[in-house]
Amino acid sequence: MRLLAREDADALSAAYTENRDHLRPWEPRRPASFFTGPGQRERIEELLREFAGGTAVPLVLQAANGRIVGTITLSGIVRGPFCNGNLGYWVAADQQNRGLVSTAVQRICGLARDEAGLHRIQAATLLANTGSQRVLAKCGFEPIGVAPDYLHIDGKWRDCRLFQRILHDRDPLAGRH
Repeated sequence: MRLLAREDADALSAAYTENRDHLRPWEPRRPASFFTGPGQRERIEELLREFAGGTAVPLVLQAANGRIVGTITLSGIVRGPFCNGNLGYWVAADQQNRGLVSTAVQRICGLARDEAGLHRIQAATLLANTGSQRVLAKCGFEPIGVAPDYLHIDGKWRDCRLFQRILHDRDPLAGRH
């Protein structure tokens, strides 16, 4: 797991293209340009601007051979009395059930708590995404409800199960440690 880099555009394009059918039921519909190197370069630039602004932490997941096999991102980071970020991730079809995502989620929770000073992380899964729900439960997230028509996924508004993990109870005005 490491920070997304500009040089990842072609490798990320290849990973998304290879996993297009695998990801289709769980992601928004993507324009054809999303699956190209230039499309990924544009997306990476935006994510790195958000990282520089403190509102996102975009990371890539790598296999032992260095191949990009997924991403994990904290986005929509808000400071002040909320101190919250949204968690999103995906992993390649051939890397599922190996503990890669669970390990990445645990690590990003530690990073969010210790480096970003966040109090809480939230995540949303489609109701049918029991695999992701198991990962979140294993990593200390608790379900907090169902949000109707929460995300536009695979061409339709979908209900989602919402999860949260409280990371600490420090006063946000006390500053980062």
